[in-house]
Amino acid sequence: MIFKQLFDDLSCTFTYLIGSETSREAVIIDPVLENIDEYLLELNKLKLGLIKVIETHTHADHFSGSSELKSRTNCKTLMGEHTKAEVVEIKVKDDEIVKVGDLNIKAMYTPGHTLDSYSFLMKDRIFSGDTLLINGTGRTDFQDGSAKDSYESIFNRLLKLPEKTLLYPAHDYKGEKVSTIGKEKKFNPRLQVKDMSEYLDIMNNLNLPKPKLIDIAVKRNLKLGAL
Repeated sequence: MIFKQLFDDLSCTFTYLIGSETSREAVIIDPVLENIDEYLLELNKLKLGLIKVIETHTHADHFSGSSELKSRTNCKTLMGEHTKAEVVEIKVKDDEIVKVGDLNIKAMYTPGHTLDSYSFLMKDRIFSGDTLLINGTGRTDFQDGSAKDSYESIFNRLLKLPEKTLLYPAHDYKGEKVSTIGKEKKFNPRLQVKDMSEYLDIMNNLNLPKPKLIDIAVKRNLKLGAL
């Protein structure tokens, strides 16, 4: 397997490039529009052909690069079936397998941050989008988010994975790059709760400012970043 973690400094977004060494096919998860040339350069250097681009959810803090990648590589766009983005070509169901050459990536429906949030599990790692972050969890106060759904997705799905599973989120704001399910269980401050009601109390009282781009980013990202 070929694996690259890329970072957008402005939005603190992680983008993941995953490729098959045998078929030379690749997938990109959560691309940022302004970094398309960087992704294409990486694909070229690694001699990979992009066949799919995945969005873990409809982002509110940056413009998606999925539409531009499709335009420039003819790859297929993919999201979970709960997305409201009608232009998405492949809409996967919970537990459906996404194939990239000889690699299998399992879609997991993990709502809470948004109604359309999916995580993607591949071998020893989980790409958790904004559902579970390193030492945090995705806010639940917009885009049909739900603190209750967040609790269920995290405690009854993601934290049931093996503790050694590597955690790769869509964002980090403090310089972290990777964690594990075991570390998050033990040290993530939002997960040190005795029950759902305590978690709901935390999430419903964060009082965070709205993302600066939300009013234009969500609308544009329903078209995968296209104008």
